[in-house]
Amino acid sequence: MNTSRLRLSLTAILLTCAAAAPAAAQQAATTFFVTSEGPGKGADLGGLAGADAHCQKLATSAGAGAKAWRAYLSTQGAGAVNARDRIGKGPWVNAKGVTIAKDVAELHGTNNLTKQTALSEKGDVINGRGDTPNRHDVLTGSQADGTAFPPDKDMTCKNWTSGTEGSAMVGHSDRTGLDTSPPALSWNSSHPSRGPGGGCTQSDLKSTGGDGLLYCFASN
Repeated sequence: MNTSRLRLSLTAILLTCAAAAPAAAQQAATTFFVTSEGPGKGADLGGLAGADAHCQKLATSAGAGAKAWRAYLSTQGAGAVNARDRIGKGPWVNAKGVTIAKDVAELHGTNNLTKQTALSEKGDVINGRGDTPNRHDVLTGSQADGTAFPPDKDMTCKNWTSGTEGSAMVGHSDRTGLDTSPPALSWNSSHPSRGPGGGCTQSDLKSTGGDGLLYCFASN
């Protein structure tokens, strides 16, 4: 290789590194994402601990693993947990550095969650209504204010341990549904899962426009 070609190669390498550095730093600063994939067992997430571990794993793969990550999920019954109480205080920003909400109150009020901002840990847009396949159903098991449902009806697929029978409340990450009613536009409380497999299988979740995805928040 002659000197001119060597210089061009070195310049190209330096430019590539320079471009990658800000992107890596930005992803390291991420404090919110929608998982690019689910654990693969429907709504059987291994409970809250398993869901948190999934968030942590994906965050680590994207260079944001130094933080403590929590899945936005509620549980029901004895010792019920509210999703809003387990995700920290905020503010939360996505992989592109865009602020989603400054605190818990804003997150459950007028937040900045849209199809364009509810990005994966990789910074990718999640398929929504009108895309193939639609993956906008995100598991939450929560009411619109981020609190747990009463125990009289399963809304958490048996507290995230069932991959067969039950149902789980989901939200729409793209804030789009069949109509313009508040549930259809809700990011965290749109409709329960359902399907021929019992309501909690991976195929059931896919049948209504989901894929077992989660919202993950950095809690520290």
